[in-house]
This record gives sequence, structure tokens and C-alpha cells, in this order.
Amino acid sequence: MEGTTHAMNWRVIFDGPHDARHNMAVDEAILCCHAAGAAPPTLRFYTWQPPALSIGYFQKAHAEVDVDACRARGIDFVRRITGGRAVLHDRELTYSVVVREDHPLLPPTLLGSYRVLSQGLIAGLRALGVAAEMSLPGAAFGQTARLPKNGACFDAPSFYEITVQRKKLLGSAQVRKEGVLLQHGSLLFDFDPAALTSLLKFPDAGERERCTKVLQAKATSLRHILGTVPDATAVARIMAAEFGRALGITLAEGRLTAEEEALAARLAAEKFGADSWNFSK
Repeated sequence: MEGTTHAMNWRVIFDGPHDARHNMAVDEAILCCHAAGAAPPTLRFYTWQPPALSIGYFQKAHAEVDVDACRARGIDFVRRITGGRAVLHDRELTYSVVVREDHPLLPPTLLGSYRVLSQGLIAGLRALGVAAEMSLPGAAFGQTARLPKNGACFDAPSFYEITVQRKKLLGSAQVRKEGVLLQHGSLLFDFDPAALTSLLKFPDAGERERCTKVLQAKATSLRHILGTVPDATAVARIMAAEFGRALGITLAEGRLTAEEEALAARLAAEKFGADSWNFSK
């Protein structure tokens, strides 16, 4: 285990907008370099340009994604290394956390680590004037209701995800590899459920409409809560400051190392930009 004092010094990266394959490649490159001891624990914020549809690692791309609709609208498509379901990355801010599983801040369990990291994210949202809460096991968030079978995320909160008035605002997914966890998630600035469902496959129009209505009922956005779409750069900096304060870590602003940049470029070209990965299931 890292020394406690050293382990509480993290890097924060405020990244610009990038395409889908670059964003996913950078997250994995940080994970690999941190696992090798060549990068510190890292909190990263980024956006997507052009907008993108990302799907979870276990989803079946051909069965669930309307690739032609994505191409017609100029929307990127990428498979994540994390689980979960489809997310449309547009008018939102994505965060990622890369840290060793045995970090002294984190409990050893998956849900325990979600709980701790969510506390940092909630602190940032509350500083923005958002009355965010954590969804808790057993709470009545509609998870036992019969939902349309679909590939969309944000249809109901999972344990320890972040909600406002029982609607999901920030959904996250996590993967563990080489003793390191990567958790990333999407904070909705605005949300159009029909835009998401138009990119997914359904057995008929009625099922698509039902899914759209479920998403409308189960998810919310900062525009809905605050009455405006905030500036992404300002939100990222507030979120980072409060994340560090809530979890007792020191965040130093930094950038990718040359090793991380080289690995990210290779992963973007050979993995996340390749059909062999994105349509592997």
C-alpha cells in the first residue's frame, strides 16, 4: 500500500473536448500508467466533440445500437471498458477517477468505493447549489418497477449513484484492472431522452416511446435543476475543489505524461477506433 501522506496527493486534469476514441483511450492509459507506478492517482474532467454514444463493455452493439442513425447525425460511437448501459455524451461533463484499489481512502468493496467517491462528487454539486443525494440500497427509486428492456443508461439509479429529487443526475461505471480502479461518469447539463433513444434499436415504435417516457421520468439535468446550462470549465473546477476537500486529498493540477500520451494515441488508433473492439460483442 502507498504511504498515506503520499497517497493523499492526487493529480487533477482539466481536459478539453476530444472525440470518443481519444477520451476512452486517455482513461485507460492513465489506468495502465498508474498501475505501473508511472502516474499518480488522477481525477480528470473532459467533454466530447463531436457528441458520442458510448456503450458498456458487455452490451451487444449490433443488437442495441443504430449505427446508421449515429453516422447520419455525426455522432461518434465507442465501447467503454467499464460496464453499464448506453450514454449519449452531449451537453454534459464527464469525470474519471483512477486510483489503486488498496488506496487508504477506499473500502475494499465495489459499493464501498462508489460510496466514497460519490461523497466527493456530491460535495461539488452542493457547492453549485444542487441538492444532490446518494441512492441507497433498498431505497424506492423504481428499481423494482417493470421497465422497458433497453440499452439506455439513466433509466433508474443504481446503488450509490447521484440523484436529485429521486431522479438520476450523474451515472457512473467502474472497472478494476491490475490492482487499479477506473470509475467514470456523466454529469448531465441538459438531457433530451428522445435524442438517446433515437440512436438505439427497439422492436417497435411503441417500445421506443415507452423507453423515452421512462427516461424522462427517471433522469434530470442541471438545466432543469438550476434553470440554465452552466459553463463546463467552471463546473469542473468547482467539482474538483470540493472533491478534494470532502475526501481530504490534495489535488495538484497537471497534464498527461509523455508515456500516457503515447499509450493513449496507440489505444485510440488500435483499440477504441477499431471495429474489432467497438463491435466485439
